[in-house]
Amino acid sequence: MALRRSTVREVCVIGGSRYFGKRLTARLISAGDKVTVINRGSSAPPEGAIHLVADRNDEKSLERALGSRTFDVVIDQVCYTPRQAEIARRVFAGRTRRYVMTSTVEVYEYEDSAELVREDSVNPRTVPVDLELPWDDPEFLDTHYGEGKRQAEAVLAADPEFPYVAVRVAHVLGGDDDFTGRFDHYAERIRTGEAIAVPAVNHPATYIHVEEIADFLAWAAGEEFTGPVNAASHGLLSTEELCQALAARIPGGKTVFQTVEVGEFSPFSFARSYGMDNSRATRLGFTFGKAREWLPQAVTETLGEAN
Repeated sequence: MALRRSTVREVCVIGGSRYFGKRLTARLISAGDKVTVINRGSSAPPEGAIHLVADRNDEKSLERALGSRTFDVVIDQVCYTPRQAEIARRVFAGRTRRYVMTSTVEVYEYEDSAELVREDSVNPRTVPVDLELPWDDPEFLDTHYGEGKRQAEAVLAADPEFPYVAVRVAHVLGGDDDFTGRFDHYAERIRTGEAIAVPAVNHPATYIHVEEIADFLAWAAGEEFTGPVNAASHGLLSTEELCQALAARIPGGKTVFQTVEVGEFSPFSFARSYGMDNSRATRLGFTFGKAREWLPQAVTETLGEAN
């Protein structure tokens, strides 16, 4: 199939209707790209985008929605499992010159490194894939998020002819529309004085602001590199630093940490060290900000003006 070539890029975004996905889509439209958003129809895409309704888990549904369309770039915001990656690889092979998958820092969750972790620490070409695991079970998927992303990357990497990029995104902060509730978790406990569960040795982590990751994905769409790439602001942040920044803006707030040996830790509390090295992306030409410099802005956005 002949791929479309024009001065106006044809870009497909799978998902892209909330949080940094909607910011990414708005950036692409503003830059003059012709953007097609694919989702299940539960939310409308940003103004100016073409909307296709399809279930990305249903190969026939996806093919029907796409018809004969081809794209310069596909940006997949919602690929969580190897099954989804298998479908996407089959459907988009020959339809796009570039496929950018939004992956995660949690592909490194089994690492424990005093040094920042580079992309080659997890080589997707060596990750075993098990399509028979219960990937359709929401509870299983929630507790195997990093593994799902690792295996999804592995599926895309298995075809040397498939031009994929896996953007391993650091923990995202900022925006008044953060649906994850992770930063709010700390704000609420600081307001009430409720204990914040942390491991005995609590390691700092890498982060990125919601606006910066939207910038990064828009930039990556126009580049030529392939394979995994880490996307993280400069500098590590600890749970204590996050809470200090919040507590400074919450009158009467109290930060109480509780060390737990077993059980669930608070979000952004880590028993392993796997902060990401962003030097590959930096060499390729992206300029990251510093996490400590944008953290006050993220706090303001999370708490809102009333706070």
